[in-house]
Amino acid sequence: MSYDLAVWEGELPSTDEELAVAFDENMAILDSEPAPEPSPRIRAYVDALLARWPDLDFGAENDSPWSDGPLIGNAAGPVIYFGMVYDQAEEASEFAAQLAREHGLVCLDPQMEALRR
Repeated sequence: MSYDLAVWEGELPSTDEELAVAFDENMAILDSEPAPEPSPRIRAYVDALLARWPDLDFGAENDSPWSDGPLIGNAAGPVIYFGMVYDQAEEASEFAAQLAREHGLVCLDPQMEALRR
């Protein structure tokens, strides 16, 4: 199990209905075959996340909060959906949400079914 966030490019939804539609549309992009390459903004966001914590390395001890890797593998086009291990999720999700705001991205917490502002 992991604690997940969805982050995407776009207008900040103003209603729950708009949020649900935007989330569904972005998840469809992630499920498309072949998945599009991550956009430059999403790549920059992932690079900034990785500047704080390294990608998960299954063969070494590290303090990465990511639940799988490489982190960019969770991105397609204008969206990334990624998980964090629970014992680091509070700090990592707070940082990731703040970073999304700084990058002008929308950040949804699926566990809370709400935007992370």
